[in-house]
Amino acid sequence: MKRSYKYRLYPTKQQEHKLFWTLNRCRELYNAALTERRDAYNFHVRQHGSYYDEQTRKQLTDELTVNYSQQKADLPEIKAELREEYQEIHSQVLQDVLLRLKRAFDSFFRRVRQGEEAGYPRFKGQNRYKSFTYPQASSFSITHDSKVCLSKIGSIKVKFHREMQGQIKTATIKHEAGHWYVIFSCEGEAPAPLPEVESEVGIDLGVTHFAALSDETFIESPRYLRQGQADLKRKQRKLARCKRGSHRRKKAVRLVAKAHRKIANQRRDFHHKEARKLVQQHQVIVFEELQLANLVKRPKAKQDQETGQYLPNGASAKAGLTKSMLDTGLGQFVQIVTHKAEEAGRQVYKINPRNTSQICSACGMKGAKKDLSQRVHTCTSCGVVRDRDTNAAINILMAWKTPTVWASLCGKFDQAVEAPCL
Repeated sequence: MKRSYKYRLYPTKQQEHKLFWTLNRCRELYNAALTERRDAYNFHVRQHGSYYDEQTRKQLTDELTVNYSQQKADLPEIKAELREEYQEIHSQVLQDVLLRLKRAFDSFFRRVRQGEEAGYPRFKGQNRYKSFTYPQASSFSITHDSKVCLSKIGSIKVKFHREMQGQIKTATIKHEAGHWYVIFSCEGEAPAPLPEVESEVGIDLGVTHFAALSDETFIESPRYLRQGQADLKRKQRKLARCKRGSHRRKKAVRLVAKAHRKIANQRRDFHHKEARKLVQQHQVIVFEELQLANLVKRPKAKQDQETGQYLPNGASAKAGLTKSMLDTGLGQFVQIVTHKAEEAGRQVYKINPRNTSQICSACGMKGAKKDLSQRVHTCTSCGVVRDRDTNAAINILMAWKTPTVWASLCGKFDQAVEAPCL
């Protein structure tokens, strides 16, 4: 089983200068390798036509002469003749930069084949390239005095706030909002599963409540972005008044990034704690399969057919709802629960949420469609009154436990599928 451990680094001024220097050289190599691949790609397009032509797609892929292996083989010559400063960087770090570019192109070609938005690999500016990796444990080590020794850089103080488990495979050095971190990727045996419990829970994720559980309890949303919005707005206004390229602007950028980092850390800490509680208390956890990208889309413009003028479309109200929805971090929470459940021997499932808010969880009758302003479910058939989200959470669990019964209620068989372990 693979796990990653992230620790804070405390480099000296000389070491931090060396880290920035290494990071910039890696970014230059990435951009140079991308330029070489782009020129070869454009040459083949001029010779054979567009890459998106089905007849020439496979031919172009096979004839693309510049690839990872050839660029990796050219590194020694580049270091000896063109860029002697690369001698001050470990060779495996430079090779990993080329490997990162290869993965970007592999993803690009995969998206093209699947008909998705292609997204050609882009050049990296200073604010878009923030890490480099030592891919083998032979190029770094942990000293007896709690420091990490990086080849060609030296020993840097690190804060080991928790113990690592497994064999260390790689080390990634990352710069985030003025702080340096080292991320160790470890490989070891999976931990022992938790004792089984006879408890199953359905969860409806939302904005009013962070999560409504089928046992009629709630997890309230802390709304960290809303809490820190005043401080963040003040720092962003100060940033907007600074002259571009000035030292004051750079300082203001770091302060804004620091504020965002605090909010993200608070949200992640909340997700980890609540996910641990769910995994310890329940054997089976069932989520609704949300399409988060669709939930935060901007509403379409409305236009009068006669006059051609644009009509109100509720974009202002939707903007506030979108901000609150992004503040909850629902996708990250589901991912964390899935990881923790895998380690603990629990099961996580996702089901289609179709009709879970409309069907009564007590009698199974489908009532009139509710809009988002209706927060209470009142059944006209059996008279049960429940919170809207609690009713949906009970239906989510029922849809997983009795899929055939649920299919007869909503008129379509929506089989629950086990969530992939990411």
